Amino acid sequence: MSRIGKKAITIPAGVDVTIEGNTVTVKGAKGTLTNTFKPNITIEKDGAEIKLSRPDDQKENRALHGLTRTLIANMIEGVSTGFKKELEINGIGYRAEKKGSDLVMKIGYSHDVIMSETDDITIDVPAPNKIVISGPDKQKVGQFAAEVREKRPPEPYKGKGIKYADEHIRRKEGKAGKGK
Repeated sequence: MSRIGKKAITIPAGVDVTIEGNTVTVKGAKGTLTNTFKPNITIEKDGAEIKLSRPDDQKENRALHGLTRTLIANMIEGVSTGFKKELEINGIGYRAEKKGSDLVMKIGYSHDVIMSETDDITIDVPAPNKIVISGPDKQKVGQFAAEVREKRPPEPYKGKGIKYADEHIRRKEGKAGKGK
């Protein structure tokens, strides 16, 4: 049996979970998330817990068991506390600011790079070299953060670019000097 899949998911106070067949809808303080899962996995609500079971031990069902449980747990965590990704901008003259609902970045190009926040993604710029992306959907927050980082990925020689706050950039040595 899947170690992750067999763990019950506790529903915190203030979160409403509705299960209709293989469609799960989660409502909370941060918003509403809906996801449809494969019919192989049985999803049952038991009081303040959600339990998942699979029909047999085929490889696909074993894989779906843990995946489905994790996705539902992330939906519940997202609508109750939310997810966030922190990005740092390194480089001389590189900075970000928020104008209305747009993120405006000066990252070494001849033009400003502008990215707009969507209805379920919020952008915060607490400092000119920090960007905080937050929202209830873990996948969308991670995807948007990856798209922001993609505009100027960190380079290994000087470390200039946009990186995740917890990311470590492996630095390379520059050209070797002339021989003596």
